[in-house]
Amino acid sequence: MNDAAGRRWRDAQGWHIDVRGLVPPQPLVAVLRLIESVQDATPIVVHLDRDPVLLYPELAERGWTAEPVDGDPGEVRLLLKPDR
Repeated sequence: MNDAAGRRWRDAQGWHIDVRGLVPPQPLVAVLRLIESVQDATPIVVHLDRDPVLLYPELAERGWTAEPVDGDPGEVRLLLKPDR
């Protein structure tokens, strides 16, 4: 079930957050809250409905990078990593 924070879980890849189905700006806010809560270099996999163009400058400002990774059909999936 998705709520305003998105569905989160952790596995061998790192943290995952699924913000599909959320109304803007909820996906952006949920992802930024998660990256601000990560205290180490754990990667984050973000599951989205569309390319989050407004997210990229926010990530750069916080010292994070984003790269597209393979996801389910119709899904945009990004791997976020801190630059540190």
